[in-house]
Amino acid sequence: MKIRLAVGAVLTAGLVAGSVGVAGLAGAVPNAERPAGALDDAPPALLAVGEFDFSRPETVATGLQVPWGMDFLPDGSALVAQRPTGQVVRVRPGQSPEPIVTVSGVTPVSEGGLLGLAVSPTYAQDGWIYVYFTTATDNRIARFRLTAPQTQQPILTGLNRAAIHNGGRIAFGPDGMLYVGVGDAGQTASAQDPQSRNGKILRIRPDGTAPPDNPIAGSPVYSLGHRHVQGLAWDAQGRLYATEFGQNTWDEINLIVAGGNYGWPTVEGRANDPRFRDPLLTWTPAEASPSGATIAGNRLFVASLRGNRLWNVPLNGSGGVGTPTADLTGSYGRLRTVEYGPDGWLWVTTSNRDGRGTPAATDDRILRFPPRDGTTPPPTTPPPTTPPPTTPPPTTPPPTTPPPTSGPAACTVSWTANQWSNGFTADVRVTNRGTALTSWTVTWAFSGNQQVTNAWNAQVTQSGRNVTARNAAWNGNLPTNGTVSFGFQATYSGTNDRPTAFQLNGTPCQPT
Repeated sequence: MKIRLAVGAVLTAGLVAGSVGVAGLAGAVPNAERPAGALDDAPPALLAVGEFDFSRPETVATGLQVPWGMDFLPDGSALVAQRPTGQVVRVRPGQSPEPIVTVSGVTPVSEGGLLGLAVSPTYAQDGWIYVYFTTATDNRIARFRLTAPQTQQPILTGLNRAAIHNGGRIAFGPDGMLYVGVGDAGQTASAQDPQSRNGKILRIRPDGTAPPDNPIAGSPVYSLGHRHVQGLAWDAQGRLYATEFGQNTWDEINLIVAGGNYGWPTVEGRANDPRFRDPLLTWTPAEASPSGATIAGNRLFVASLRGNRLWNVPLNGSGGVGTPTADLTGSYGRLRTVEYGPDGWLWVTTSNRDGRGTPAATDDRILRFPPRDGTTPPPTTPPPTTPPPTTPPPTTPPPTTPPPTSGPAACTVSWTANQWSNGFTADVRVTNRGTALTSWTVTWAFSGNQQVTNAWNAQVTQSGRNVTARNAAWNGNLPTNGTVSFGFQATYSGTNDRPTAFQLNGTPCQPT
């Protein structure tokens, strides 16, 4: 899917199928962080997904100052960047935020400061934490380790900075590359200049260098024609979605492709111009300012600043979208960041102390919302094509003697597949050989192109070949020698080998 173009060429792409529009037009809003609006018809055959219970919020942290970037460590705790202070804090439910480091050189001005934060996907091996921030002279990315947080290594420097449109969102994709949303810094022509890194989405290696398969040889530019990207999220098929602030008329959600040109400043919103890719969704300014984004199952969640709401956008599994709905409207003010946590909850940060909001006494806050299925039993019937076992999962302890291994196993996994020509179901049973758990996460990697389409008794998500199954709220307790069972349905082509290297809460499991 990568497109290689000559240096200096203008990157172009065709129109995106499945786009949705918003009728109506709001009043002009200054060249700062934008708002957005409502939508049209949904395409058919949207995939069923779980939802979150927004009536049962849990406050994770209070008294923060513009929490901006957020990502999770392997133990489930969150690292959060505070924009005006340059401070990174560690956040755990039920505990006060723990200061980790104040990033050197942060110069907060208007929309600038300490912005995006990303944890290395290979953190267990390299320990890197990445931050995007504004200095007195530029925007840049640096990385550090928690073992030596004051030692900060710049990996990308010299991005133009300004009072507005600094961009700042960073996130690792399923390919292990770091993607970077860089604003046009108020210089609109930069967005169409392939030699400029502003007004772009960049794709870089973890050391800051350009991958050889980027659209322009030797350049970090992945897509261009952007005004102010602040949200990056991937679906289970590895497609990248980005949220973008418009100027006076339209905010956008775009499906990002390598080498795509998204039109700014020539167009705002839809152009119906073959040189540019049209957005999947547009909102009017009063309804959005679409900032952070995350995908949980087949839903794209978008935190909105001026819109004071969380947009819930159905994804149809083919790169299109359905009609979005608004949650949390007016409940918590401006919303900056949303992340799907390793605990299976949806985490949301407020942004009411950013100079444009009306802060409550406890602002800024981080809240998390449980999955809606936490109050309902698991499905009693399976997916329509292949039934799961007709008897409930076993509740009696497994054999007291685990299978022979080359060393002690903290868990064992059995895998039973029911396969047909292009699909299968799998029953997965995990026995905990370690200490009792109050929540669990099981991970593995497929060896082929298997794609999970739905699941029962667990929340299952997929990024590339990597799969994560998290407990539902009703089956999180897993005692020593206890067994949990869940299942899923998937498609495949070619071979369908059993996965290896299962882990339970990060600890390797022995297959049985």
